[in-house]
Amino acid sequence: MRNKLGQFGLVVAGVVIGVAISLNFSAVAQRESASRQQLPLPIEELRAFTEVFGRVKQDYVETVEDKKLINEAINGMLTGLDPHSAYLDQEAFKEMQVGTQGEFGGLGIEVGMEDGFVKVISPIDDTPASRAGVMAGDLIVKLDEQAVKGMTLNDAVKLMRGKPNTPIRLTIVRKGEPNPLELVLTRAVIKIQSVKATTLEPGYAYFRVTQFQESTGELLANAITTHVKGPMKGIILDLRNDPGGLLNSAVAVTAMFVESGKLVVYTEGRAEDSKMRLNASPEHYLRGRNRQDFVKGLPAEIKKLPMVVLVNGGSASASEIVAGALQDYERAVIMGQQTFGKGSVQTILPLGNNTAIKLTTARYFTPNGRSIQAKGITPDIPLESAIDKNASLRLREADLSKHLDDGKPAAAPIVETKDAKAAEMDKAVATARAKYNFAPESRPEIDPKELRPVPGEVVSKKDYELNQAMAYLKSRGKGTGAD
Repeated sequence: MRNKLGQFGLVVAGVVIGVAISLNFSAVAQRESASRQQLPLPIEELRAFTEVFGRVKQDYVETVEDKKLINEAINGMLTGLDPHSAYLDQEAFKEMQVGTQGEFGGLGIEVGMEDGFVKVISPIDDTPASRAGVMAGDLIVKLDEQAVKGMTLNDAVKLMRGKPNTPIRLTIVRKGEPNPLELVLTRAVIKIQSVKATTLEPGYAYFRVTQFQESTGELLANAITTHVKGPMKGIILDLRNDPGGLLNSAVAVTAMFVESGKLVVYTEGRAEDSKMRLNASPEHYLRGRNRQDFVKGLPAEIKKLPMVVLVNGGSASASEIVAGALQDYERAVIMGQQTFGKGSVQTILPLGNNTAIKLTTARYFTPNGRSIQAKGITPDIPLESAIDKNASLRLREADLSKHLDDGKPAAAPIVETKDAKAAEMDKAVATARAKYNFAPESRPEIDPKELRPVPGEVVSKKDYELNQAMAYLKSRGKGTGAD
């Protein structure tokens, strides 16, 4: 028997080694990889793997297909690294590609995993999730009658996706709520409008980016051309609950507000092709050949108008890149709550069978060298959330199990209590008052339903953070940048 297992193990080892050698590491955004020196394989560990594989094949209570065992082994290998690395089977890989183009089926939630549960990073505007009141930081513990604990993220996402107009019940645990919440959502085809814009008052333009997609840069440029006309006094860029998206789109958005050629973000990783410096230059934000430079034709004043960027705990990844760069150059005042802190780069590495792996390959740093990972962007002017009383306790990247650190030497841990966080907020507001000569008003009690824009409007007139941004711009009068 042992001899048969040994022979079987050698066969499986050959398969595993072949798969390991065939994996290649591409650069960001799915470009082809350069040839690399093959790394030595851990023979003893592979022998242990094949022995486990053989035991399961022979002794498990039910017959299990080889494909399932290999796929689960790959899943475990990747999910054990960090919260964002994952194996994408054929269906998940296809959905990921469709999602970046702005249309897919489901509920409209950007999600991750936390302690075996699905964690909401951000609900997407104008989707079943946002309309039902799903909030960033919510933990989804049941989908209909199925417990989420023990599922992979891909399996949970598959359950949330489905035919349009079909219902699904989400059982949610929310910090600050004594009992789980049950929300019934109706699935829909999600068509994301990644850019929204309006003129709030004469001279004040508002731009909202809900997600960074292929067309986001061009859409925002068109919106700026439409709304930045006549004497302008200030602009607001709203990145709240924007879970991120494509890196080149984040560079494009930043390039609209800073001088051409300035560094927007850089990445550091082990592989040479994971070390990048991305500037506000067409070669770094235009994808594809023969595309017109939509930044070049913008009004020159867009780079100098007083500007506020709104962020919160649902602002992640690409949103943090934009906010961090504009803050480093003192081009805009960042207002709101601490951002999510997802400062790691996930590279999509296609495999030969229409599957792929999503692998964390680098960390993001702002132009001044600040790490975004597990820290996020701290607002210049902190505000209490108008709808989330527990925003200061909201889960962020640093709360996720197995999260990467910021890539810098560790400091002594700081344990913050609720009182300490409140004191820190008071201190931050006092600092903002002294630096910007602006004291935020107290947050009013607002029903979240009242913050939904009425039909025909882009943003609610009762939006507390937006009103604070307008008050700040008006208090500055005429000026340039964040001065």
